[in-house]
Amino acid sequence: MKKKVLTSLISLALVLALNVPAFAHFQLIYTDESALEKGKEINLKLVFTHPFEAGHTMDIGKDEKGKMHSPKAFGVMHKGKKKDLLGILKPIDFTSLSNTGKALEATYKLRGMGDFIFYFDPAPYYEGSEDIYIEHVTKMIVNVAGAPTDWDAEVGLPVEIVPLDKPYALWVGNVFRGVVKCKGKPVPDIEIEVEYMNHDIKGNAFAKRAKVKAPQDAFITQTIKADSNGVFTFGIPRAGWWGFAALGAGGERTYKGKELSLDAVIWVQAKEMK
Repeated sequence: MKKKVLTSLISLALVLALNVPAFAHFQLIYTDESALEKGKEINLKLVFTHPFEAGHTMDIGKDEKGKMHSPKAFGVMHKGKKKDLLGILKPIDFTSLSNTGKALEATYKLRGMGDFIFYFDPAPYYEGSEDIYIEHVTKMIVNVAGAPTDWDAEVGLPVEIVPLDKPYALWVGNVFRGVVKCKGKPVPDIEIEVEYMNHDIKGNAFAKRAKVKAPQDAFITQTIKADSNGVFTFGIPRAGWWGFAALGAGGERTYKGKELSLDAVIWVQAKEMK
């Protein structure tokens, strides 16, 4: 009798687990504005979280044993020249609506006109619920004075999304297109998760008020696919920051004996036409 009860409880737990939606992880490189009139000092928040729901925030670079590991790369590319910014990163505690996690921030002075491509490659994070490691190689581009220089250039990251539209000059209703690449080559037919940053960031926390309400869970993390040339297209329906994560862009990989999902992420900002 006890075995039957135990079996029933296990079966119920499995059913419940399968019916709990697993919303997407997204590595953020966040700043207030991506299109500036002139150069200035900006603050950058690097947070590994669930942006639509302002949900659980993960400790960047934490492994299976709970040990924190330093990022592999953090830098900026401007007019074809890359600058290592690992030395200016500072640890912060970032608060979501459900917890507080270990994140990073940096302050950087934008000098001159043109595009500044910020990129971040963290140490793999262990996701216990899936028993895998996740590594989000992330880009975000800030422009100064409207002069285009590097926005469509490749940084040379292990995996990356190369934009086909200026990611800082999007009106609501425009489309955003990108090419998913691994070692400089397009990745065909890859799945891309898309999420809207549904809560403003105030200090080192998400604001409690959501901008929109999802009518059903499928609207929280939208899924699109790239074509045979690695190109994807997405229509921007609302102003704000949008994240695109190409899952498994690095192909089949392992880390510390477990599956590693090496994903390419880019953030773009859209504006209302007023």
